[in-house]
Amino acid sequence: MNDFLLTIVSFPTVFFTLLLGVMVLYWLCAAFGLVDIEVLDMDLPDVDGQVHAHAEHTFAETFAGILLRLGLNGVPVTIIITFIALIGWLISYYLSYFEWSLLGYNWVRYVAGIPIIIVSLYLAILATAQLIKPLRKFFAKADQFVEKKILGQVAIVRSSKVDASSGEANFDDGGAGLIVKVRALGEQHFMRGDRVVLLEYLAEQHVYRVISENEFLGKTSE
Repeated sequence: MNDFLLTIVSFPTVFFTLLLGVMVLYWLCAAFGLVDIEVLDMDLPDVDGQVHAHAEHTFAETFAGILLRLGLNGVPVTIIITFIALIGWLISYYLSYFEWSLLGYNWVRYVAGIPIIIVSLYLAILATAQLIKPLRKFFAKADQFVEKKILGQVAIVRSSKVDASSGEANFDDGGAGLIVKVRALGEQHFMRGDRVVLLEYLAEQHVYRVISENEFLGKTSE
């Protein structure tokens, strides 16, 4: 056990240990509605899409292009990072453990640790690209099904707030429930527990425009 703890908190494995720890913390916060599940998501082209060249690119566009070229698209970015962190951590741990067995815990591990991080990250990206392939169709079909099913239905805000740029809501589908990304209209904003109506689906952003249930009922009663 001491060898295990020493390895995961020592360079180079500590790099992936910290990344994995951040992702675990993120998922815990997401489970309680403190952050959006797809907070890091951006508009990525489909598998057959192309990244067009422009004179200038924003960081998000550049990052999206890199993910596409690596085959890391079609699923939420947070899932991709979690897979990379977990797989990279496992590979790095075993490489570091064998390094320690051969070289011991001395300054040499810092020199050998850099290539271990690079190799672990590279292999983790390759493995993640393969693992998410079967998930792409699931997310694509789920989005299409949900869009048709829940428009005009009531959802409950689960995030701390919903405004024009962020927010999530729970939709009771009669089963485990669905978590959807929602955006308010204009300057409107909603708080956790508010009842909102899913008014419109914005496919490019993968979000739903919402208004309050009272406002929706007022409009339909006119």
